[in-house]
Amino acid sequence: MKKNNLIYILILSGVLLSCKTTELTTKTINNKLPKNYVLNNDSASAKLLKWRELIFDKHLVSIIDTALRHNFDLEIALQKIEISRAGIKFTKGICLPEIGASASVGQRKFGEYTMDGVGNYDTKFSTNINDKQQIPNPLPDYYVGLQASWEIDLWGKLKNKKRAAASKFIASQYGKDLIITNLVAEISTTYFELLALDNEIKILENNIILQQDALDIVTIQKQTGKANELAVELMRAQLLNSKTILADVKQQLIECESKLNFLCGGYPKAIVRDTSINSENIISSINTGIPSDILINRADIRQAEMELKAANADVKSAKAAFYPSFNINAFLGLQSFNALLLLETPASLAYNALGGLAAPLLNRRKLKADLMSSKAEQMQAYINYEKNVVNGFIEVYNSLNNIKNTKEMHDTKLEEVTILKQSISTSSELFKAGRANYMEIILAQKNALQSQMELIDFKKRQNISIINLYRSLGGGWK
Repeated sequence: MKKNNLIYILILSGVLLSCKTTELTTKTINNKLPKNYVLNNDSASAKLLKWRELIFDKHLVSIIDTALRHNFDLEIALQKIEISRAGIKFTKGICLPEIGASASVGQRKFGEYTMDGVGNYDTKFSTNINDKQQIPNPLPDYYVGLQASWEIDLWGKLKNKKRAAASKFIASQYGKDLIITNLVAEISTTYFELLALDNEIKILENNIILQQDALDIVTIQKQTGKANELAVELMRAQLLNSKTILADVKQQLIECESKLNFLCGGYPKAIVRDTSINSENIISSINTGIPSDILINRADIRQAEMELKAANADVKSAKAAFYPSFNINAFLGLQSFNALLLLETPASLAYNALGGLAAPLLNRRKLKADLMSSKAEQMQAYINYEKNVVNGFIEVYNSLNNIKNTKEMHDTKLEEVTILKQSISTSSELFKAGRANYMEIILAQKNALQSQMELIDFKKRQNISIINLYRSLGGGWK
């Protein structure tokens, strides 16, 4: 009796020891955001447009459609979803018994001077058994039947593994949506850069014609004694500089086209497009709504949220690993030492069932390491979520101000371009009349070229800032 009590005490001590772990804490999501992005901004929720409602350029729409079918990163993301789906299928059955069919054939010989050998020898002369029941030596063993094992989920360890797998699967889907959002934005940005390069080439080619005309005039005036060699050299140097810039811009255009083709999963080729950057390619304004909308619309925030939920479930599962596990093992089948008697039922029917608690004692260091790793990953997921929320707000804030300021810069620069274009004609007329020198012509052409290039850049930045605002609000994947 005392011996049995001692066994019970040892078992109870092991159970209590296994349950004594560090306190379990799970991180909750902090969704507190400022009420507005900027003063006098929208205070009501707004429905975010689909990307087809944002973009009017049919060529850009066609490029995006192609990329959504063939982009490499998007195809990789789809395979990651399949990997996560496999994880769900794996964990779906972990709470159910594992049942398998088995068949085995074996043979064993007993030593004559062993307990088994002597016992089998005695059975040959026993009057309580018939001829079929006499045990041969060596002893064959034939078995056909079912085997099962089942871990009863007492503490929710397996259930939390299922929750973690489900959250990771949803996170992988939001990861795909995030790639779509960034893909639409990157293609649109690259497309507007391509249009800007087209217009820069036109401006440079027009300026090269004007500079060549000016060089021809100065060359003639040098022959008549009205200009010197220095004027010719400076005019020619300016012309060569413009040709160098033109060659550089053409190379940038080739690289820009190649980038668009790569995003579409294809090899370099000409991109069909409307080269007029001043045409209405995109919507002029977007209703931003309230900051909390980005918690729903931004795929990266939704992905980080699901990753945090998965991390919380992993921590709970790691905590439950310290508790005793209750396992049931059983088999049911036909067993005999004579193959001819295997199908004689119920005489050959054999079954066994065993249930027991197993508490971790010697491997607690491994379990503690797993719990420590799970908690660190949980904190990482929480920090990543907060990072995405703050980053999302800042991106929208910066995009709103960028739209406002680039519009103001574009309008001001447009006035400057108009004046400087006129200054080229004015300086040429004055030079012909002898009332201006060649340096004034060079300066007028240089300033006009620079201002026109800057105007194109501001127009490009206007379009890109709207795309960035759309992406920052979480648009593009729905």
